[in-house]
Amino acid sequence: MTTPQQQKGPVTAAECRALYRIIFSRRDVRSQFLNTPVDDAMLSRILYAAHYAPSVGFMQPWNFILVRSLETRRKIHSAFSKADSEAAEMFPQEKRELYRSLKLEGILDSPLNICITCDTSRAGPVVIGRTHISTMDAYSSVCAIQNLWLAARAEGLGVGWVSIIDEDELRRILQLPEHVLPVGYLCLGHVSHFLEKPELENAGWLPRLDLCNLVSFERWNGQPGREDEGIIKQLRENADFPQKKQQPG
Repeated sequence: MTTPQQQKGPVTAAECRALYRIIFSRRDVRSQFLNTPVDDAMLSRILYAAHYAPSVGFMQPWNFILVRSLETRRKIHSAFSKADSEAAEMFPQEKRELYRSLKLEGILDSPLNICITCDTSRAGPVVIGRTHISTMDAYSSVCAIQNLWLAARAEGLGVGWVSIIDEDELRRILQLPEHVLPVGYLCLGHVSHFLEKPELENAGWLPRLDLCNLVSFERWNGQPGREDEGIIKQLRENADFPQKKQQPG
C-alpha cells in the first residue's frame, strides 16, 4: 500500500519550470482587478494551498476571513484612506508627491478581500519551536499568505496586500478577539493583466536590489572564501534567470 509520503514522486522538469514561472511573475496587484466573481472551486483550492503552509509546531495558527460585503469593504477602505494620508506625511518632501500618485490598494476594485490572521493561543502557551522566538506563529501565517499568493497566481488571479491601515481599526471592524492578530489583509480577484515588473519598480520608487550584494558568508557582511567562489560566479551568471523562467515550455 502506498503511504502518503510516497504518493507524489519526483517533481518533473516541466513542473519545476512552472513553479519558477509562478514565483517570478507573481505581483502585488492594485490596479488591474476585474469585477468578475471568483469561482468557489478555485477559491477552495487556493485556501487549501494556504492551509497546507508550514507552521511552527504544526500549530496552524491561521484563520481566513472572507470579506465580500461592500459595506464592510467600504469601512476597511475608509480606514486605509486615513492611514494613507498619515503615511504620506511621514516621507521626505521630495517623495510625497510620488507617494500620493501611487495606487496602493484594491479594496473596492476586487470582488473579494481576505484577512489572514494568527491565533496565538491555538496550540496552548508552550509550542514546539516558539519557546524562544515568540513571533514564530505570526511568521507561520505569513507562510500561509505566500502559499495563497502563489496558488492564486497559478489560477490566474491577482492578489494585493493592504498594509497601510491602523491595526486597531482593522481589529475593530473585523471583531477580532484579543489573542488573534491580523497578519495580512488581501485583495483577490481576476485581473486584466499582470505587470511585467512590480508596480513600485515601474514607478521608480525603488529598484530591484542586486542579489549578489545581499549574500554574505559565515557572519553579517562576511566575505566569500575560496569555497564560495562558485556560488558568487553562478549568481552573476544567473542574473537573468527570473526573466528566462517566466517563459512557458
